[in-house]
Amino acid sequence: MNPRCGMCPWLFPRISLSYGLNRSKTSCGIAVSFLSSSSRKFYKTPNSSPCTSRCLSPSRTLQRGKFSGEKTFFLRLGESLRPAMNHICANIMGHLNQRGFYSVLQILLTRGLARPRPCLSKGTLTAAFSLAMRPVLAAQFSDNLIRPFLIHIVSVPALVTHLSTVTPERLTVLESHDMLRKFIAFLREEDRCRDVCESLEGCHTLCLMGNLLHLGSLSPRVLEEETDGFVSLLTQMLCYCQKYVSQKKSNLTHWHPVLGWFSQSVDYGLNESMPLITKQLQFLWGVPLIRVFFSDILSKKLLENPEPAHAPPASPQSVLPVKTLLKRAFQKSASVRNILRPVGGKRVDSAEVQKVCRICVLYQTSLTTLTQIRLQILTGLTYLDDLLPKLWAFICELGPHGGLKLFLECLNNDTEESKQLLAMLMLFCDCSRHLITILDDIEVYEEQISFKLEELVTISSFLNSFVFKMIWDGIVENAKGETLELFQSVHGWLMVLYERDCRRRFAPEDHWLRKDLKPSVLFQELDKDRKRAQLILQYIPHVIPHKNRVLLFRNMVTKEKEKLGLVETSSASPHVTHITIRRSRMLEDGYEQLRQLSQHAMKGVIRVKFVNDLGVDEAGIDQDGVFKEFLEEIIKRVFDPALNLFKTTSGDERLYPSPTSYIHENYLQLFEFVGKMLGKAVYEGIVVDVPFASFFLSQLLGHHHSVFYSSVDELPSLDSEFYKNLTSIKRYDGDIADLGLTLSYDEDVMGQLVCHELVPGGKTIPVTNENKISYIHLMAHFRMHTQIKNQTAALISGFRSIIKPEWIRMFSTPELQRLISGDNAEIDLEDLKKHTVYYGGFHGSHRVIVWLWDILASDFTPDERAMFLKFVTSCSRPPLLGFAYLKPPFSIRCVEVSDDQDTGDTLGSVLRGFFTIRKREPGGRLPTSSTCFNLLKLPNYSKKSVLREKLRYAISMNTGFELS
Repeated sequence: MNPRCGMCPWLFPRISLSYGLNRSKTSCGIAVSFLSSSSRKFYKTPNSSPCTSRCLSPSRTLQRGKFSGEKTFFLRLGESLRPAMNHICANIMGHLNQRGFYSVLQILLTRGLARPRPCLSKGTLTAAFSLAMRPVLAAQFSDNLIRPFLIHIVSVPALVTHLSTVTPERLTVLESHDMLRKFIAFLREEDRCRDVCESLEGCHTLCLMGNLLHLGSLSPRVLEEETDGFVSLLTQMLCYCQKYVSQKKSNLTHWHPVLGWFSQSVDYGLNESMPLITKQLQFLWGVPLIRVFFSDILSKKLLENPEPAHAPPASPQSVLPVKTLLKRAFQKSASVRNILRPVGGKRVDSAEVQKVCRICVLYQTSLTTLTQIRLQILTGLTYLDDLLPKLWAFICELGPHGGLKLFLECLNNDTEESKQLLAMLMLFCDCSRHLITILDDIEVYEEQISFKLEELVTISSFLNSFVFKMIWDGIVENAKGETLELFQSVHGWLMVLYERDCRRRFAPEDHWLRKDLKPSVLFQELDKDRKRAQLILQYIPHVIPHKNRVLLFRNMVTKEKEKLGLVETSSASPHVTHITIRRSRMLEDGYEQLRQLSQHAMKGVIRVKFVNDLGVDEAGIDQDGVFKEFLEEIIKRVFDPALNLFKTTSGDERLYPSPTSYIHENYLQLFEFVGKMLGKAVYEGIVVDVPFASFFLSQLLGHHHSVFYSSVDELPSLDSEFYKNLTSIKRYDGDIADLGLTLSYDEDVMGQLVCHELVPGGKTIPVTNENKISYIHLMAHFRMHTQIKNQTAALISGFRSIIKPEWIRMFSTPELQRLISGDNAEIDLEDLKKHTVYYGGFHGSHRVIVWLWDILASDFTPDERAMFLKFVTSCSRPPLLGFAYLKPPFSIRCVEVSDDQDTGDTLGSVLRGFFTIRKREPGGRLPTSSTCFNLLKLPNYSKKSVLREKLRYAISMNTGFELS
């Protein structure tokens, strides 16, 4: 190369653009060949001197890799040649651009950078980027050159990241020429942005967006001044990508690590650089950008009495790293403020409201487009303590009156303004739901992070009304697209609050009911198969009073019985299944004879004949009473913890499947049988006193399949002490590694220590500050699900063979317990008295009966009344719908002799009972009962005090037949 020629330093930068790296020989060959042939074609003339020809050959220049240290010929000629040489350089670059110069540079940069670690040296990367910038600078930032620069250079995967680490001075060039502002000005126009996106397609559009976000994080001042334009171009890019995001796999879709199933071709060559691209995208929901975008909202004051926080403030951060994914959940709210309620007064067409709406549209679009990193986006948006409450305050101020009416009006308007307002509501619901899901009870109820409990009451009331109106007004019936997404978002947030309230109440009594919805009207619509009534039951059954839902459940069972021919009619009798049970082997005989029955037979009439220990058939005709006794005895035995099919929780001693129940032969078939027996009891309306653990009932209802379900929230119902110890880990200020924990759980199983790995190889993986949250959730999930997964599945299978899942989905966890075990309210003695049947001469005005009711009402405590009910019916709780639904009905019979001498009522015994004529003084005898018939056998006592004493003793000792 002739050192006297001044052309080369103007055409190429004065640094080495060496392509000697073995890993990029192919790319270099393409670039060198192209540049060489293009320049020779442009300059080569018949009279070219050897010196000029060699000097103007870019291939020679690139291959040499360095320039002479001597002064060039151009510099010796002086400044007089500069304009002419600039013109020549411009012509050269123009020719190269026409020949695809940017495309070649894109290939070079992509192959050198689209990998976790770049294979281009600092000199190579600097030279290539400088070459890319020259045409743009020479053309004074013409749109004709900004477009190819964006398409071919700025869309190179993680380019800005590599420039910042390898050659940061190149970023200074971008900043000095205010390139980000020029990019925003170019792309904010919809037609230009669409043109660029269509040229790139989805995958490379993400790359372009990542680089722009990275540049934005480096230029906060530009973002503050160009927020509207930046938000607009990001939204347009996401909307373009969203068009191709698919909900499921098909022959036309490809898997993308950020977008999920994608109906455009995917450049799998970008997979290696996708972690860097994802890290760039995280700038969008990092704290600095959120502070810039939501500055209008965050600048508002909510403080009633501002005080310094007791907890140290969160350290500033530019991007929310993965290791702090749930960190937001563990910071205490640091202010005391007014309760936020809808007040209205802010015009929705104001510039401030429009700006906030556009920003909310951006983030809502990112949630529906970047499906595989949705959790990260939500966590970033909930990181700041005050963003969500201030966004709720902003929502409360909208419209003339604030709140519900405005958003209901938006549902009926198809304007862009309405869509943006609804997008803001969706974003608030999605973020708030995510936040409440990851907070534990201490953070929600005691620390009241982000929201005060009173605000949760207000928000839940708003959501409840909004969802009800959407269903009742017919909006949901034909909803699709954005309307359906809005409903799912609002409904999801509502149900998270409702289920939280069911576990631990924060809302007032009857808060969830709709006073304007009459149950009779709903039932009429259900009879007519109206869609909106069915949707109410499917999505928000809690708006209907509990007793009305129980009545509806009983009606569903009755209708099915009629449909299956299981009800006695004048023209036909139902099929009856007869079984013989030995009292000494009740569980074994019941299991063998019932487990083989078909689903239809299990739902039908089953008659039981007992055989005593001597092998003799017991006297008596089963008119549901004997089967009730059999069912109660079976349930009592299988749920006895001594059998080890079920265990009790620590503290409140509630039942759940035993993790070590596998020691029983055919234990899964046993659990399926138990599920059928439990389902049969609920099907027939027989209440059984079996208290289940809350987390197990949630699984029976299928709540654990919900994406919003949190095992940690349910853990206190298994072991409250274990829950406290486990959640204390996340509040531990020191290094968790010092505790010596691993991702495993050691359990004492019948005297042997067994190590359960929470993840493959978990016993060798230490618990650290980075994975402690995962450890907490893994441990809770293991204790309540993994350990008893097979047992629970078998029991649920048996239960659902009798009870349809949709029948019980209208009940919450506590309500399902009440459906199984009866009402937990106090016994209504007037209702019991009203539905009591008398035998043996007793009647409502009989002296002994009057004494009995007076003793129960005045002398017995509520606990003693519950013991009395259990003494007679085997269950301490009344039926949910009152004693009118107790089968068989509660009855009292006057008896003269002990049970073993009792042959039933005779004319003489009835007359003696009626006229209070005693055959002998019964003072030494105790009241007895036949729980299978809900029958109280009461001697004809002569004194009220004797009746009180004997009855109290009998119920406290639960004598039954034994001590009569």
